[in-house]
Amino acid sequence: MLIKVYGSAVFGIEATTIVVEVNIDKGIGYHLVGLPDNAIKESNFRIAAALQNNGYRIPGKKITINMAPADLRKEGSAYDLTLAIGILTASNQIRSENIDKYLIMGELSLDGSLQPIKGALPIAIKAKEEGFEGFILPKENANEAAVVNGLKVYGVENIKEVIDFFDTDAPLEQTVVDTRQEFYEHLSFPEFDFSDVKGQESIKRCMEIAAAGGHNVILIGPPGAGKTMLAKRLPSILPPMTLHEALETTKIHSVVGKVKNRGLMSQRPFRSPHHTISSAALVGGGSYPQPGEISLAHNGVLFLDELPEFERRVLEVMRQPIEDREVTIARAQFTVTYPSSFMLVASMNPSPGGYFNDPDAPVTSSPAEMQRYLGKISGPLLDRIDIHIEVTPVPFDKLSEERKGESSAIIREQVEAARQLQTRRFKKIEGIHYNAQMGTKHIREFCKLNESSKYLLKEAMQRLNLSARAYDRILKVARTIADLEGIEGVVENHISEAIQYRSLDREGWLG
Repeated sequence: MLIKVYGSAVFGIEATTIVVEVNIDKGIGYHLVGLPDNAIKESNFRIAAALQNNGYRIPGKKITINMAPADLRKEGSAYDLTLAIGILTASNQIRSENIDKYLIMGELSLDGSLQPIKGALPIAIKAKEEGFEGFILPKENANEAAVVNGLKVYGVENIKEVIDFFDTDAPLEQTVVDTRQEFYEHLSFPEFDFSDVKGQESIKRCMEIAAAGGHNVILIGPPGAGKTMLAKRLPSILPPMTLHEALETTKIHSVVGKVKNRGLMSQRPFRSPHHTISSAALVGGGSYPQPGEISLAHNGVLFLDELPEFERRVLEVMRQPIEDREVTIARAQFTVTYPSSFMLVASMNPSPGGYFNDPDAPVTSSPAEMQRYLGKISGPLLDRIDIHIEVTPVPFDKLSEERKGESSAIIREQVEAARQLQTRRFKKIEGIHYNAQMGTKHIREFCKLNESSKYLLKEAMQRLNLSARAYDRILKVARTIADLEGIEGVVENHISEAIQYRSLDREGWLG
C-alpha cells in the first residue's frame, strides 16, 4: 500500500514542504531515498524501538520511503514522527482518512516520547500558506508554532497520542495563542539601566543618538573606562520591537532551535561573540548553512568587545552585510539569504597596553606596536561605523556620587519620539524605517544643507581627508540629532556635533 505523509525542510529562514511517500510491498528490506542525511538514515532504529515500546511494530516486508522532492537534501532527526506515522498507515496498523490534512514533525525517543525540533515557526507559516488544516509537533515547540493564526497547532508529548488521534479520533489539545495580546503583554527590556552609569554624560548622549537613528558606534578608551558597561545598556534605550520585527527575529532564532517553550521574542537580541569566533560562525555558513551571529542579532545589537583582537579576516567579511543588511551564503547546490539588519557596537583600547599618550600610564606601547594593533581594523570597516567616540575614565568624585544618572526609561522616550518622526518620514519607502538605513538618494532628499552648513562640512572633509562614505555617515548622524531636537532642517550645530563623532578620522589615531 502507498501512503503520503507531509513534513517540512527549512532552507535559510523559509520552509519547503516535503512529501514522504511510504510504499509497503512483498519482500524484505528497508529503503530510504530522497537525499536523507545520516540522522534520517538512523531513524529506522529509533522508530522500531518507539513503536515496539508502544505496542506497534515495523512490518517485516519491503518498505520503500521516498522523501520528495528527491533532489533536495534533507537533514536532522525531525522526520522521525513523519516516517513512523507513514509506516503505520501504509501497513494498515492505523487509519489514514485525514492524514493528508496535517503536517507532522518530531524527533522520537526510544520510548516514543517526542523531542523538540528546529524551525517550527517557518514550518508553521509554510503549512498555513499551503492550506494544511493543522500542524502536529512536539509540545515544547507548540507555543512557537501557534503564533501563526488560522492553523490548528497540536503539541504532543508521545507518539501514542498521535496514533490515537488518527486511529480512534481521540482529541488532541490545541495550542491557541492570541499573538498580538501575548506579544504586547510580554514586551520587556533588559535589566541593565543607564542610571547605573556614573558620569559619562557625553557618551550617554552618543548612545542616545546611536539608538535614535540605528547607527553603528565604536567606543575607544583605556581599560576600566566603562565601554562594556555602556554597550550592555544600549538595548535598554532602543524602542520596543514591532510585531513584524518580532516575527522576523523569532524566525531566525527558531531555525537554530533557540525558541523553546515560548512564542514570539519580545526583547531585542544582544549578541556578544568572543574574539576567537570564526568567519563562518560570525556571518553564517558551514557545509549546511546556518545563521551566524550577525543574523541572530537582526533587529538588535551585535557587540564586538576588544575589536582589534578579532582576526582581520573575520572582521572583513562583515563589510558587505553591514552595508546591505543581509548576508547571502552560496553553496554549489543552493544559495540562502539571511537578514542581518543590526546595530554594530564595538569597543577597543587605543593601544595594545590599553593607554594612549598618557605619561602616567602603567603600560606604554611603542609607535610600531600601536600601528600594528590599530592596523588590524581596516579603513573600509571604520568607514561603515557612523559614530566614533572616546571614552575617558570616570573621576573619583563622579564615581562616589550617591545621585543616580538619567534612567533608560527617560532616554528611551526621547529615542522613541525621534524614531516616530523617522517612521512618518519613510512610511512610503519600502525597507527604510530609520536614518541609518538611508541610501545616497534619500540622504540628498532628507538631509538638505544651507550654505553655512555646507561650508562647515567641506572644511571638515578636507581637513580630515574623509571619504564619500564618511560624508554620508555625517549627514545621517546630523539628521538623527535634528530628529532628537524635533527640528525639520539640518543646521550647523547638528553638522558640527556629527563631525565630532569621527574620532578615528582625526590625526594622531590612524596613520
